[in-house]
Amino acid sequence: MQSLRRFNLKAALIALFGAAALASGAAAQPPAPAPQTDAPALTAEDVGAWLDGFVPYALRQGDVAGAVVVVVKDDKVLFEKGYGYANVAARRPVDPETTLFRPGSVSKLFTWTAVMQLVQAGKLDLDADVNRYLDFTIPPRDGKPVTLRELMTHTAGFEDRDKNLGGYSAAALIPLADFERGHLPARIFPPGELPAYSNYGAGLAGLIVQRVSGEPFETYVERHIFAPLGMTHSSFRQPLPPQLRAEMSSGYERGSSPAGRFAFINPAPAGGLSASGGDISRFMIAQLNDGGYGSAQILSPATTRQMHATDFRITPQIPGMSLGFFEAERNGHRALGHSGDVDAFHSDLELLPDDHIGLFVSLNSSGAGPADEAIRAQLFRGFVDRYFPAPIPDMPRWKTAIADGRLVAGPYELSRRGQTTLLAVERLIIQASVRADAKGDLTIPILDSLTGAPPRTWREIGPMLWQEVGGKSRIAAVVNEGQVTALTTDDFPAIAVLQPVPPGLRMSWLGPALAAAIAVLALTVALWPISALVRRHYRAALPLSGRAAMLYRLVRLTALVELAFLGLWVTTLATIANAPEKANSDLDPWLRSLQGLGLVGLIGAAVALLNLILVLADAKRGWWAKLSNLVIVLALGVVTWAAFAINAFAPSLNY
Repeated sequence: MQSLRRFNLKAALIALFGAAALASGAAAQPPAPAPQTDAPALTAEDVGAWLDGFVPYALRQGDVAGAVVVVVKDDKVLFEKGYGYANVAARRPVDPETTLFRPGSVSKLFTWTAVMQLVQAGKLDLDADVNRYLDFTIPPRDGKPVTLRELMTHTAGFEDRDKNLGGYSAAALIPLADFERGHLPARIFPPGELPAYSNYGAGLAGLIVQRVSGEPFETYVERHIFAPLGMTHSSFRQPLPPQLRAEMSSGYERGSSPAGRFAFINPAPAGGLSASGGDISRFMIAQLNDGGYGSAQILSPATTRQMHATDFRITPQIPGMSLGFFEAERNGHRALGHSGDVDAFHSDLELLPDDHIGLFVSLNSSGAGPADEAIRAQLFRGFVDRYFPAPIPDMPRWKTAIADGRLVAGPYELSRRGQTTLLAVERLIIQASVRADAKGDLTIPILDSLTGAPPRTWREIGPMLWQEVGGKSRIAAVVNEGQVTALTTDDFPAIAVLQPVPPGLRMSWLGPALAAAIAVLALTVALWPISALVRRHYRAALPLSGRAAMLYRLVRLTALVELAFLGLWVTTLATIANAPEKANSDLDPWLRSLQGLGLVGLIGAAVALLNLILVLADAKRGWWAKLSNLVIVLALGVVTWAAFAINAFAPSLNY
């Protein structure tokens, strides 16, 4: 989760996919790799030397101020270290035990653990209608309710929402119950069928913990998770308790830029945690040790195994979800993890449960370009390749590769999206082009743009299953009745899939059409005063009168209104992109005004259509009048189509 996210390609994709800490994992079910005798032993000395060589260099190159890295093995901390600065101006170094970072959506693992504690106690049922535990109603979809299991696997079908996700003062905070009651998203997918990552769903789970336990969510986690594990440098409270504030790391857009402000996150169970690396190590050890840490037991062994077991996969070939953890495969080793992005902080937690190993990294800066993403991906990939090396598979091309490549090629959008709200604009902004060459091999440029990696190619190696050429990433397609309904890849966690873009929303035609429409409307507006000045110069009158003259002027006013409408929408989106905390109720009057302006444009478009009909029926009007008015009406039609495509007139401003 990147709660205060920006509308650039990298941040938008990270926010939608989650960070690529689980990127480029091995195949979901590969043959077990042969033991590698040349792999170094995983010792404190070796991992320390390796990380001391990689991390400082990566931070310098990426312009990242500071980081914490923790490795646990066999129920103890193998290595932990702070790198760089928690506060650059004060030259305060990162202390792995006491410096607090914002791990973003890694917070959800604590929420899911709290849920499992109450399941273990018999107070919650994973498969019951969540309305049993609430004082408001989540409407059914296709006659089916939402369950906690669906919340934990992100398959409840909720669309995405951005409004009131946070800000930089406590005034931005909304009580958990009020937030969940007032920000209920539409359910755009049947429950249990498609993953669509949902911060709202995690908040709902936290509210259920709060209501069933009778304790505020923050207090419950402190008493039942933090205290037993000795996590004295962790808190969901916002603002932080006074004793922890001085130990909070500053956040930086770049390490060389000024420090940012503390971000207040709604809803807290989805991303509001502040924690030190040392505290996260205790949580990882408990998860790896059947729920136990020292003499404390936060989950029973049976409940821990239930939480870690695979619970959802959209296709068998690609890793899916356990109850709250992202699932992956690393060189034949099963991995469970979670990523988190909130404002300037970027974190990843990954467990290799069968090997009793855990790894956590958190950065306090976004860095230059794709630095935060590249550092985390390279760290996790490098760690596994170093200590658990495995050969890169090279399998022959499948016999139907050419036909299958043609079938899956085209534009795709994310299942994690706003669809019924103003966020539908993301459906136009973020479209992934899947391309197939003459051999049926696939390329997906948008996946490589995240980390600045060289373009990759995937070769089909089985029915609707593609393997990265020279790499370990896999892509699988879900096909129903001869049509692709989803693409999924282990390049990102199974919290979203790619779906074919409906023909009417494809930017391959809508983008050029919208650009041409804007050009036509701009030319129409520009020529209006110019033609008037020319007539004035030659003392010529407008060759129209009465109704025809009035319609002539109204059409041009409509073109001006539509240009203003588009320009102001773009300006508003840019403002939110640069200051995401402004996506709150204070913006509502302005958005309503924009919708009003758009409605004026709609009425004007109807007037332009009426004018075209009259012009075409008037034998006295020349070919130029007929053609120019036809082109104007077509341009207005394209703008109108785009406005409805992005739900610009959505009656609800709960986006």
